[in-house]
Amino acid sequence: MAPSAGRFRPGRYLGLFAFIVVLLYVLVFFTGGGKPTPKLGIDLQGGTRVTLTARTPDGSAPSKESLNQARQIIETRANGFGVAGTEVLLDGNNIVTTVPGADGDQAKKIGQTAKLGFRKVLDAQQVTTPPAPAPPATTDEQSTAAIQQAKKTRQDPGLVTGTGDSLAASPAEQQALAAFTCSAQDPLRGNDDPNAPLLACNQQGTEKYLLGPVFLQGTEIDSAAASPPAQSKPGWTVDLTFKSAGRQIWADFTSKNVQQRAAFVLDTQVVSAPTIQNAIVDGNTQISGSFTQQQTKDLADILKYGSLPLSFTPSDALTVSATLGLASLEAGLIAGGVGLALVFVYCLFYYRLLGALTVVSLALSGLLVYAMLVLLGRWIGFTLDLAGVAGFIIAIGVTADSFVVFFERLKDEIREGGRTFRSAVPRGWARARRTILASDAVMFLASAVLYAIAVGDVRGFAFTLGLSTVLDLVVVFLVTHPLVAMASTSKALSNPRLTGLGGVQSVAAERRAARKAAGAAVKEA
Repeated sequence: MAPSAGRFRPGRYLGLFAFIVVLLYVLVFFTGGGKPTPKLGIDLQGGTRVTLTARTPDGSAPSKESLNQARQIIETRANGFGVAGTEVLLDGNNIVTTVPGADGDQAKKIGQTAKLGFRKVLDAQQVTTPPAPAPPATTDEQSTAAIQQAKKTRQDPGLVTGTGDSLAASPAEQQALAAFTCSAQDPLRGNDDPNAPLLACNQQGTEKYLLGPVFLQGTEIDSAAASPPAQSKPGWTVDLTFKSAGRQIWADFTSKNVQQRAAFVLDTQVVSAPTIQNAIVDGNTQISGSFTQQQTKDLADILKYGSLPLSFTPSDALTVSATLGLASLEAGLIAGGVGLALVFVYCLFYYRLLGALTVVSLALSGLLVYAMLVLLGRWIGFTLDLAGVAGFIIAIGVTADSFVVFFERLKDEIREGGRTFRSAVPRGWARARRTILASDAVMFLASAVLYAIAVGDVRGFAFTLGLSTVLDLVVVFLVTHPLVAMASTSKALSNPRLTGLGGVQSVAAERRAARKAAGAAVKEA
């Protein structure tokens, strides 16, 4: 049996809802800078677009599988970097990356090749002249020719002698290393042969090296994290841990090459070439260098989220205007406002006082939604785009439907059971509650499935629709039901003319009279 209205304490539920709202807005105004505005997506605030053109050493077209793998890694990096709302799309042999805002450098960092290899330093020389300026951009044919030429001059097997642990520089090494110059633009970037020696420079262009073949691939890295300066390490470093196979390889190499140098080579540039002081048997290693805090974080993130299977040439960053998106948003908000106004008019005309409670509930639901948008933008990087706005507009109907279910159950109890407004509330709520929970569960499940299998803007639509569905339950349980229960116990507010239930009560009275008349007729018979 449904609980009586006397046992239900609506004030507690309303107080809990008020506490939730106050807590959310305290977090909105006193965390994350206190700016109460949600993050906007590319279509609403514009962004920076970078086109990454895939390169292969022989100039052939990259495989579709490699392009898809690269797109997924770049998308994963964007999420790991905290660049929310990033669009990563395939366009032929290009990957088009669009980052919200005007940070073109961030867009280019996401597309870095991040091909890391560990090589033994066979010889090193200081550079007295600065690197040559970067040459103008080349065509694909010129780029392929430059890669092949760089391999001939910088990865000649004749530069080294011996094998394995006895690897050493050949007599021709001094001449080749002296002739090698550091360039600001490296055509070999991401396309070097890991099984051949390599002439390379550090990132600052102040030292050049003759390096042996890669003895340990960066794919053996298990985790990478940036560490702040400490007494034992004055600069920022990247702490690495290896997988089991990589840990063993690194332990063997460091054990056999104490007081030798090992180079950590990222995309043919040496990021660090430390001297091995002792054997590192546990796999915990640090990459040190002249790093700033941001450079260290960027390097750790790139290594953490994987190397790209292809080398890419980034184009200039282009600014994407938000004009079209804002025009669409304006049209969408107008449509949503008109729909919301029609819902209000219908509810007030058909349900009267109960319709007014619907308006109040929808307004309070809007408060919850806005606070959640701001906080989710800070906590998980959620960005509001046009698809998300569409999800919220559709959710208005979902929320209004819950109210209609509850109010119609109330009418059924009064019409069929002959109950008063007050006695109909607990019974009507018990019946409506099951329907509302079932309906919202189906909607949430559909949103979750859509979010799991969709990509891009569709995921934003699914996320906002699922979020609105959850908040709908909060409002219906903590606001709408308690307000209706409070109205049913008030003599003034439960007036049939005010509640719009007068017609239903008249029907119930007529049915009672008809049943009494029928009963009297049966007795007389």
